[in-house]
Amino acid sequence: MPKTEVILTANIVGLGAESDQVKVAAGYARNYLFPQGLAIPVTAANKRRLEVLRQRRADREAHELNTMSELSKTLSKITLVIKVKTGEEGKLFGAVTSGTITDELKHQYDVVLDKKKIHLVNPLRTLGDHEVELRLHPEVATTMKVRIESTTPVPKSEEAPAPAGKDVPGKPETKRAEGKRPEGRRERPDPRPRPDRKEKETDAK
Repeated sequence: MPKTEVILTANIVGLGAESDQVKVAAGYARNYLFPQGLAIPVTAANKRRLEVLRQRRADREAHELNTMSELSKTLSKITLVIKVKTGEEGKLFGAVTSGTITDELKHQYDVVLDKKKIHLVNPLRTLGDHEVELRLHPEVATTMKVRIESTTPVPKSEEAPAPAGKDVPGKPETKRAEGKRPEGRRERPDPRPRPDRKEKETDAK
């Protein structure tokens, strides 16, 4: 496939930035780059525009650096809370990926971030706090705290019955009333003889 040399007028990921002279397929230049205003042919007249393009590139890169530096300060101070469903022993159903984090940043903080700027060695699969590395710019890197919490209710443990013979907490202790004989006991008869009723009447006369 024939190649042609062009001057880029915009930043194209994987190809180059403003003022770069690159070789591309002739059809790609003719059918896409030129119609979209992303590149111009290499000519004597267009080469005189290189200084303007270099200045535009410098301004863009300075703006990106400043924007990412400010974003870095913001993200390093927040804790992104992500709610997940879990099974037994707190195991996650699935995992938290860089895509999950970018979605939650957009939803919770209205921050739009390319998931390629979030560097995870492995997806997050455990509850708790995690430090996530962010590479926002070739000259800007930081970390952000991500907290993974479970939305699954914790089952309540059943209370064990109180052992026999021990007071149940919260239940008033039963005390024996003072001055009362235990139920079922009878008074012992007095062994001393009692005076006969008739004798008492005689003595009265």
